[in-house]
Amino acid sequence: MKIHYFSGESWEEAFVREKLTGQDISFHEGPLSALTDLTDPEAEALCVFIESHIGEAELSRFPNLKLLATRSTGFDHIDLAAAKARGITVTNVPFYGENTVAEFAFALLLALSRRIVDADERVRESGIFSPTGLRGFDLSGKTIGVVGTGHIGAHLIKMAQGFGMKVVGFDAFPNADLAHTLGFTYLPLPELLATADIISLHVPYNEHTHHLINKENIGTIKKGAYIINTARGAVLETEALIEALKSGIIAGAGLDVLEEEGELADEAAFLTAPHPREEELKIALANHYLISHPRVIVTPHLAFNTQEAVERILNATIENIQHFAAGSPTNIVKMPV
Repeated sequence: MKIHYFSGESWEEAFVREKLTGQDISFHEGPLSALTDLTDPEAEALCVFIESHIGEAELSRFPNLKLLATRSTGFDHIDLAAAKARGITVTNVPFYGENTVAEFAFALLLALSRRIVDADERVRESGIFSPTGLRGFDLSGKTIGVVGTGHIGAHLIKMAQGFGMKVVGFDAFPNADLAHTLGFTYLPLPELLATADIISLHVPYNEHTHHLINKENIGTIKKGAYIINTARGAVLETEALIEALKSGIIAGAGLDVLEEEGELADEAAFLTAPHPREEELKIALANHYLISHPRVIVTPHLAFNTQEAVERILNATIENIQHFAAGSPTNIVKMPV
């Protein structure tokens, strides 16, 4: 197969070539969006990451395309309807590191609860070695609400229990066996929001989870709660979060993802575009408010980013491509009806 591989780090080329033998692979360290002149009428597969948006315009540049292999669990960067219309198979990496993302979510929570970022900045930037004004709070005895109890959420539940926390969960498809095994209670989302001291989001992004936490329900959150988002930015409505921070409903937030985070990655291009969309512009400005907020920690979508997890992602993607080439595709993303 003739394959174009995007957004790879330099070391990935040798790693992939060693395992994906017999294929014609072109490596590009940047995303597809950075290569606006690239077309290939013979390419059969694109291997992409979340920075590469794939829509009708991109697909038209590769008319012989048969496979889109994304090196991610989420696939909201791919227009599935456009892929389906062209008969293109889309594969993803459904499991690669439930511990990896859960560990990062807990790292954000610990950083918030013990004021770690504030403390480091005080010592590093001012040289003041004093704990005054940096008092945190215990996790033991607090209630954590885990929204989405799949592989990552389940791992977070076990970690939280190790810290002596009470766990409540919400899921569109509750798993009674999991709740019994791990010893937590499912609640309806409104009840979870009203109960939890910390809310951690672990749902996939789709039409049902878009703005799952929004202006209509964020006011029902227990006053003074903290929110952690390592899922997708648009699961949490930006405008609602800002208002909740201003009003004191939310005491703080740890965000590894933001709405319209792609524009932050290439902000100059976004702001100088001939017709920036008003809603996207508002969200981009709101993101800057969150980034500079003293009670918010923002990291650049790196919860997945450990060496072990990245290698698991690459191995799973390589297997997806190999199975597709052999006529027995695996990890196929379900297409819209």
